[in-house]
Amino acid sequence: MKVHILDDWFDTLRSLACFDKLQGHDVTVWTDHVEDISTLSDRLQEADCLVLFRERTKITAELLNKLPNLKLISQRSVYPHIDVAACTQNNVLLCSNMHSGTPSYAAAELTLALILSSYRQIPEQVASIREGNWQMGVGRTLRDRTLGLYGYGRIAKAVATYAQAIGMNIQWWSSEAGRERARADGVQLAESRELFFATSDIVSLHVRLKPETRGIITEQDLAAMKPRSLLVNTSRSGLIAPGELEAEIAKGRIFAAVDVFDTEPMSDVKNPLLTSPNVLATPHIGYVTEDEFDLQFSDIFDQIVAYADNKPIHMINPEVMV
Repeated sequence: MKVHILDDWFDTLRSLACFDKLQGHDVTVWTDHVEDISTLSDRLQEADCLVLFRERTKITAELLNKLPNLKLISQRSVYPHIDVAACTQNNVLLCSNMHSGTPSYAAAELTLALILSSYRQIPEQVASIREGNWQMGVGRTLRDRTLGLYGYGRIAKAVATYAQAIGMNIQWWSSEAGRERARADGVQLAESRELFFATSDIVSLHVRLKPETRGIITEQDLAAMKPRSLLVNTSRSGLIAPGELEAEIAKGRIFAAVDVFDTEPMSDVKNPLLTSPNVLATPHIGYVTEDEFDLQFSDIFDQIVAYADNKPIHMINPEVMV
């Protein structure tokens, strides 16, 4: 099969053990990011299979209609960036391992790293000593502070384990179904949504972005947070109502640590989430580790091998195979 891999910006996959699974296939790796439909369709005219790096490229009906040779899209996890109905209409099978029970430990680790970096002013302290100065300020200790985890899922539970190891207190909030699971597990739930935001020193978001969760974090939620509290978002920018985090940050009342943006890649250096001294920003690196890539793309390449053997797995639209 002619396999095209999109958005491998640092040409990382060739160096991983899992890449050997594609032996025997004609593989093309694209190391830049292209949004123009005409350019993409020209590149991918001969592709039998597309491999996606999460949501870096949107797969729209317009693009699919221009790819008559495409038979398979192989990726991992959720797929809000893919028009599944258009895939079916174009006889393109979407395979995506939902990795039930396996959290992204890399994303959980980055969440803790952002919390530590924010509270101990690590980027500012590093910049200070590199400029020939000594300490630039006084950080804060995390032990005995309250971490509020919004979302009762796999990544949030991993973050809770890390935070408890350094002596933090954990409280939770989630959807009604998530709160029911939390109660059954006997963990500490806040008495109300407002109290969750008002009594957490740090609020970390761990919710999948779906139509029903878009904008779920509101102006009222952010306003309820105590002064000098920290909001961490390593999930999806769209969980926060548009413009509300920027507006709250502009008041200078709370801090934020964000790994996700409304527009990615983010190139607007004047964006307030990049310019505010109250914000620590990273370029969506939550899942970007060699180990995580090897884990994820091992699954993705297994799907290609299975399809080539006429035994497709993890099918999202199996009706294509009828």
